[in-house]
Amino acid sequence: MPALDSTNDLYAEMRGIGAAARRAASLMARAPAEMKTRALLAGAAELRARRAAILEANAQDLAEAKRQSLSAAMLDRLSLDAARVEAMAHGLEEVAALPDPVGRELARWTRPNGLDIARVTVPLGVIGIIYESRPNVTADAGGLCLRAGNAAILRGGSESFHSSRAIAEAVRVGLAQAGLPADAVQLVPTRDRAAVGMMLTLTEFIDVIVPRGGRSLIERVQRESRMPVIAHLEGVCHVYVDRAADLEKARRIVLNAKMRRTGVCGAAETLLVDRAVAAHYLPPILADLHQAGCEIRGDAAVQALDAASVPASEADWSTEYLDAILAVGVVDGVAAAIDHVNRYGSHHTDAIVTEDKATAERFLAEVDSAIVLQNASTQFADGGEFGMGAEIGISTGRLPPRGPVGAEQLVSYKYLVRGTGQVRP
Repeated sequence: MPALDSTNDLYAEMRGIGAAARRAASLMARAPAEMKTRALLAGAAELRARRAAILEANAQDLAEAKRQSLSAAMLDRLSLDAARVEAMAHGLEEVAALPDPVGRELARWTRPNGLDIARVTVPLGVIGIIYESRPNVTADAGGLCLRAGNAAILRGGSESFHSSRAIAEAVRVGLAQAGLPADAVQLVPTRDRAAVGMMLTLTEFIDVIVPRGGRSLIERVQRESRMPVIAHLEGVCHVYVDRAADLEKARRIVLNAKMRRTGVCGAAETLLVDRAVAAHYLPPILADLHQAGCEIRGDAAVQALDAASVPASEADWSTEYLDAILAVGVVDGVAAAIDHVNRYGSHHTDAIVTEDKATAERFLAEVDSAIVLQNASTQFADGGEFGMGAEIGISTGRLPPRGPVGAEQLVSYKYLVRGTGQVRP
């Protein structure tokens, strides 16, 4: 694709992408489930066949990222290897195995006048997806939009430009092999940031925008978009260790929630411990974290128990580190933990470790987050782990879709009304 040299050239290119997506969306909305399944399976096969080319493209992105001194967390999000390419392919196969979300009858009833009314699912249309860093989103988002009968316009991060282009091409080949329009999945072919602003104004072509990235990206999209936004906000995720927690279980969960992968949105950023057990529970939990290379930023109670911790600032309680750093605080029971989570969290994913059923149920009910867990790591905040095959992101808003956004969440509905000649008096 030739370089886009001017704003006019870029705008014309973006409108061309939008028009092609609109045409493709019309065809995708009518595509039988089996054709979409074939496209997904062909895309998975193509990812495997192109693994070497994808990894070569990723190596180019990584080399550029290292020259730009990107953080270790960002490099981890950007990096692909054979296992991650296989995970992308397997994800497309899992999405292919899901029931077709289009055409499902959600409800049906008959009015006293004889009108038969049904509510059925339909595709959203053209979905614009703007994301940073992680090139696997290219396959996940393209595949999920495909399964739900939509067209997707993907604008990946500039740091993953080459990787995303190689992955998108594999998905497009899969579409073509199944007899569906390749333009149902398009990648914006430029790193120019002006393309993002243009996407947000293309109401003639794009029906919904999904931003996935840091706070600055989300806020910009919410501020500038002229179409509905499904927002994936940052993951300021908490683990609360209750007085009724099993200590060994808590140690495993906290260590995994923070350190399994520090650069993912489901990584824990704050640990809260009930004051009633802090003196007994915190030392071994913090020892595990220190040994794994995690910096502890604690309140006064934590510092009194852990000489290696550093003082936590007010900003630490609402920071998404995406790094081996954890804010740790001592709270007076579950009520204080819930208040802290709802005040400082981002409504993404939060967990309680406890063996007390009533305490667990209170936490699950009162924490205002898209995902709330009992006795499990926050790193399960993932559409694949929820059985969705993949996800576009974790929606943190109150309106649906909320939580992992998979194929089933990428549809709307309409009403089909069947009459026998009724007219309204």
